[in-house]
Amino acid sequence: MTGIDDHDWARRLDDAAAVVRSHLDPTPLVRVDLSGFDAPAYLKLESLQPTGAFKVRGALAAVAAVARDGRRVVTASAGNHGLGVAFAATRLGARATVVVPETASPAKVEALRGFDLDLRLIGDGYDAAEGAALRIAEEDGGRFVSAYTDPDVIAGQATMVGEVVRQLPGGFRIVVPVGGGGLASGTALGAPPDATVVGVEASASRAVSASMSAGRIVDVEIGATIADGLAGGIAREALTPAILREHGVQVIAAEEPGIRAAVRELALRHGIVAEGSAAVGIAAARAGDIPGDQPTVFVITGRNIAADRLADLVTA
Repeated sequence: MTGIDDHDWARRLDDAAAVVRSHLDPTPLVRVDLSGFDAPAYLKLESLQPTGAFKVRGALAAVAAVARDGRRVVTASAGNHGLGVAFAATRLGARATVVVPETASPAKVEALRGFDLDLRLIGDGYDAAEGAALRIAEEDGGRFVSAYTDPDVIAGQATMVGEVVRQLPGGFRIVVPVGGGGLASGTALGAPPDATVVGVEASASRAVSASMSAGRIVDVEIGATIADGLAGGIAREALTPAILREHGVQVIAAEEPGIRAAVRELALRHGIVAEGSAAVGIAAARAGDIPGDQPTVFVITGRNIAADRLADLVTA
């Protein structure tokens, strides 16, 4: 289904674990009382990663794999993945090109300029930037690294659940936000047999679950959402729906008002700054869509929310 056998996945997972352990400290797992949720609940604070989001794990794994062959990493992103690749390339001394749209947030572009990489502003949106990145990779002999469907990126994301296993012995449920499905796929691959993985999409963007149901990649209508990091379609060659389907991962949806309320609750009740994409699991729990029958870990995937947006949410 994915074209990658168990032996190859095992090798990639081991390689990813080694490089992530060398460059990142484990993120905290903290117990919290969630509104309306009776089971023991924990937050896995990927928001405390050096780039503010979990994507640095997959970036480190992928950049290390590409650098072993002496090749250049090429990617397209103006968000957390681009910052992760920038961090990884700088830390590993690797060559990297990050292509961002000309319309990208000036704050994110400025953050990327702080790293030692080839930064290019091309196109009026992500699709144009990705097309340019693919061309650059082909012309330069580099490897294009997808934010969610590159096998080494997926293996890097698996290191998160490996930490949870060491931090929380025994069976647990782990609730993971789903955009392209890279983190959820890595979690499914890395989770022990006594762990249950649940994915949560924004209701406005359900490309992965629709493709899982169809058994092939399908196009869906994408609406506006505060969880902008989860919004968008997925590539025709995406591995993630097949991985999630094969591992029996249930993917549910969080509604927009609930996501906004979850960002507010995390900030005001728990002192956690979380972007909308990071709060969908909490929103699903608040809506009663996550069973309360076992200890449950909610992955808080990132903190990179604009200050004015956060202020609007917490004062609503």
